[in-house]
Parts: sequence; structure tokens; C-alpha cells
Amino acid sequence: MTANTASSPATTADKAAALAALHVPGDPLIVVNVWDAITARIVARTPGVRALASASHAVAFAHGVADGEGMPVDMALDAARRITGATDLPVSIDFERGYAPDAAGVRANVARLIEAGAAGLNMEDSLEGATGPRRPLAEAAERVAAARAAADEAGVPLSINARTDTLAGSPDAWDEAIDRANAYVDAGATSIFMLGLRDETMIENAVAAVRAPISVIAMPGSPSLERLAELGVARVSFGPMVLGLTLAHLGAAAAQLTARGEYPAELATKYEL
Repeated sequence: MTANTASSPATTADKAAALAALHVPGDPLIVVNVWDAITARIVARTPGVRALASASHAVAFAHGVADGEGMPVDMALDAARRITGATDLPVSIDFERGYAPDAAGVRANVARLIEAGAAGLNMEDSLEGATGPRRPLAEAAERVAAARAAADEAGVPLSINARTDTLAGSPDAWDEAIDRANAYVDAGATSIFMLGLRDETMIENAVAAVRAPISVIAMPGSPSLERLAELGVARVSFGPMVLGLTLAHLGAAAAQLTARGEYPAELATKYEL
């Protein structure tokens, strides 16, 4: 067992509590998103890593299916189980829209996700994608409440990172975004993942207006990680861009080798499972 997994909690309930506690405004949890067992192992044994998070887009693409619940729920749960089983660290699973048409189905599926070892989850309020229509607010909040009910029944203080896509689809709908965020907090979310925060002022205002820690996605062009901490962000993830980073390196190596170029130095690296 590696140094950064040796002190990890043993039970899913303990991992869930630890994951929630890592969402500290001003000292954000940095999660480098993974999509399978080997990426989970590599990231988990990296010094400084305290928790993992999957990215549904990357998981779906690794399975050869489309993002946006292109995976059936059984496939999504199997992928989650492989990731959680690869590390002793807490794992948050990107659970898309819950893989169910109604709150009762969400509750049942989240119960199965907890059984698969998830310490937390992301759940989004869009119907078709980040820039598409959103569920009615009451319905979206009911689905968050269903996830919390499943966690309570299991005795697991699940870390629920509720995602609102309001600003991604309607950039000027600030009041709706905040109303949705706080409704999800009232329904049981432990943090709010807001897509579409375009600048430092919006991030700072979201931190002030939402009654829970704020999670953001970052990429080149975003405020620096140090600046995000100064703004009071509590969690930073990178979504499918980590898959893009990995595949870009793979593509560059393939081009170099097929052109009879130098052997990439990393080609001599053997990763142990």
C-alpha cells in the first residue's frame, strides 16, 4: 500500500465523511479525473492526492459509447466498481443524471452506487447536455433529495456534488443558477458544481451566494489554481480534459514512433498494477 493510501478510511461511510471534509473553501480539493482502474491507481499513488473523481465523458469514451448516459446503468456501475476497487482513497463518481427517469429510480441507482464503493457523486440538472434545457427546479431538487435518501438509508454520509448547468446553457441566468444551487443544498447536496462561471467576479459571487462549498472545472484560460483558492473555491476538477491530455501524449508518441523518430523516454516506464 502506498504512502498516500495507508491512512485512508476503511469503510465507505468513513470515506464519504472524509471526502466531504476535503471540500474546504480557500483550500480546494484538486481532483485529477480518472476513468478506469489503471488511471485510478496511477493518480491515487501520486504524492499529494487525497481523493479521486471520475469523469463520465471519459468513462463513456473508454467504453466506446457516447457521453450523456450513453452507458446503461449496469455499465456505469461496473465502471464505478472498478475505479473504487483500485484504490483505498475516497472516490467521487460522476453519475450524470442518475440513469433513471424519476426520483425513485435515482434513489435505487444511488443505493447501488454506494454498494459499489462510491464515497460521493456528481449529479447534473440538465436534460440533454450542459447547454441544453434543464429539468424543472422542483424535479431536479427531488432527484438530489432521492440521492440523499439512499445515502441516509445506507448509513453513508455521501458527498453529493450537485451540478447546475444553468450558466452553461443560459449565461445571463444568474438568479436562476443561484436559486437552483441553494435548492440543491436544501435537498441534501454537500457542494455545488457550477458550470459556466466565466471569470473571477462570477466565481467570487457564487462563493458568496451559495450556501455550500463551490466546485469548478478548470482548464487553460481559467484563473490559476492558486487564484481559485484565493477566491474561496472548495473543489477543482478537470473533467474529460484529462483524457484529452492523455490521448494527446499517446498520439504524439505514435506519430514519433511511426516516423522512425527517437524513442520517447516514457516508453521505458513500466507501471505496476
